[in-house]
Amino acid sequence: MMRIDIVSIFPEMFDGPFGASIIKRAVDARLVEIALHDLRDWTDDRHRTVDDAPYGGGAGMVMRVEPWFRAVESLREAEPRGRTVLMTPQGKPFTQALAAEFAQEDRLILCAARYEGIDERVREHLIDDELSIGDFVVSGGEVPAMVVVDAVVRLLPGALGSADSVVEESFNDDLLEYPHYTRPAEFRGWPVPEVLLGGNHAEIAAWRRGQRIRRTADRRPDLLARADVRQDELDEWALPDEAR
Repeated sequence: MMRIDIVSIFPEMFDGPFGASIIKRAVDARLVEIALHDLRDWTDDRHRTVDDAPYGGGAGMVMRVEPWFRAVESLREAEPRGRTVLMTPQGKPFTQALAAEFAQEDRLILCAARYEGIDERVREHLIDDELSIGDFVVSGGEVPAMVVVDAVVRLLPGALGSADSVVEESFNDDLLEYPHYTRPAEFRGWPVPEVLLGGNHAEIAAWRRGQRIRRTADRRPDLLARADVRQDELDEWALPDEAR
């Protein structure tokens, strides 16, 4: 069973997202254990202080080094030691490939920082990975940590009803997912593509791959540049809109 520890000054933020859907089912099925920790439990003053003014001046407050070291070192006393991850907009982009890599770990320790940031000595001497969920800033590391947990847990064997659901999802091979349709076959004059109604599985598979290539070319050409796509497939499906 995988274990995920999350350290935050607002551990109560995780109760709702982790109490429903896939994550709750995975916890109930003992596929993953998730433990929430309040960083203030590792402070040593009566005000439970976790931040202070930055050396050199500047706006905002910086999270102090001592509580983070006490917290993570305390958690690391358990086995397995785990991989310690700091959620920060300065980190490397979190990707599906990283989610799959993390899903192979026995344990993760996610650090959700706040304020203007965290003492640099935490980054340098305590953290294994720094992750960002996008080129934007949110109020703290809690929401990014939720995103990481959701992306990782759903990849654990048995977390989803169908293993094929994971295989065919966006980003698994640097292509976005194909369009989906269900009943009715026509709605307000908009029909389901005929190929999906014919029952020819080879034609359906070819259409779906083509749609993945087309959608990726339209929406994420940066992904298409590294995807394993043949030139004839590009010629057929990756044309700009005006050339189709």
